[in-house]
Amino acid sequence: MTNVYSLDGILVFGLLFVCTCAYLKKVPRINSWLLSEKKGVWGVFYKAAVIGTRLHIAVAISCLAMAFYIVFLK
Repeated sequence: MTNVYSLDGILVFGLLFVCTCAYLKKVPRINSWLLSEKKGVWGVFYKAAVIGTRLHIAVAISCLAMAFYIVFLK
């Protein structure tokens, strides 16, 4: 189990956050409601969605590497 207060826990949380926001960007109602604001606290969701869509190959490889690390090495 991954602890949130460790470095790998923070990396897992960040990857899951970016992947979730990128997925939610594809849903029209959630995109207009949650990801419409580009500044402030709600802008974090928008920025994570942009990172997830522009760097989708790097994010996917990072998710696979983190899954391999957690399942087999930890």
